[in-house]
Amino acid sequence: MLAVLGLTLLGAMAVRVLLGTYTVTIPDFLTILGGGTVDAAPAASFIVMEDKLPHAVLGALAGLAFGTAGAVFQLLLRNPLASPDVIGISASASLGAIASAAFFGAAGLGLAAGGLIGAGLAAVAVFLLSVSGRAASGPGAGEAVGGRFILTGLGISVLAIAVTNYLLSRMSVYQAADAAIWLTGSLGASSWQRIGLTGAALIALLPLLALLSRPLHAMAVGEELAAGLGVPVTAVRWLGIGLATALAAVAVSMTGPIAFVAFVSGPVARRLVGGGHTLVGSALVGAILVVLADFTAANLIPGGRLPVGVITGLIGAPVLLWLVAGEHKERT
Repeated sequence: MLAVLGLTLLGAMAVRVLLGTYTVTIPDFLTILGGGTVDAAPAASFIVMEDKLPHAVLGALAGLAFGTAGAVFQLLLRNPLASPDVIGISASASLGAIASAAFFGAAGLGLAAGGLIGAGLAAVAVFLLSVSGRAASGPGAGEAVGGRFILTGLGISVLAIAVTNYLLSRMSVYQAADAAIWLTGSLGASSWQRIGLTGAALIALLPLLALLSRPLHAMAVGEELAAGLGVPVTAVRWLGIGLATALAAVAVSMTGPIAFVAFVSGPVARRLVGGGHTLVGSALVGAILVVLADFTAANLIPGGRLPVGVITGLIGAPVLLWLVAGEHKERT
């Protein structure tokens, strides 16, 4: 099934690049990719290399990051509600970006830097407020830590949203309009520079998570069992949460908080792949969801383009309700 998901991702990226309001044939795409030009369509090179392909690549990278981060949070905190959307990472990244625009006139990568700082500060705050007490360490503490982590994150998220709304009310109409697009989650600022930064972050973070894959899956079976097998449960838990937070922060800083991707990727992957948590499956589902949502957002309205977060929100809410209904049936 992982191979099928991988091929589906490649197909989704091909659809994003080749189809839409401006179509590109495969021979023309290969010519453009090789540095050539299409004589019959001089603008094709610019459209493909500066619009279509960057959207597809950045969407896939952001989806990989969101999907992986959400799956790790849900695994380690033993709670299906755990995701960057819920625990304050996305809202705090949004606050950081809007604050950088309001106070320093930041735009483009300046917004991304502000978002990264906001997410990092939120992660530190949630961590410090969640580790107090003996329940935060040792085997069997996953559910206790998860509950405290989520409640703390929710509090920080509500505070960040309130401050963000206040800053938006003090900004000019033009600044607020640009900020609103970013807050919804958008690939409109896709560029090869952003792709390079996002790719470098994933190259640094994903191998570390791969090294944790076996102990993470052991902890999914049971923390006491994992500890009996020699897994340093507390260290793995907090290192995994730190890496997942970094992944989410990078993705949000580059694209804005794309709704529901981190939330639903893990449950959907478990339904498709079966047999517990699959980080690779969650990453692929997240990437597919973002790329296809971006294609829909770019072509749903002729002559216009919606933020990708609008589409993921429309898709994610029914999927979430379906998953909740399915889990309720399984329990009863």
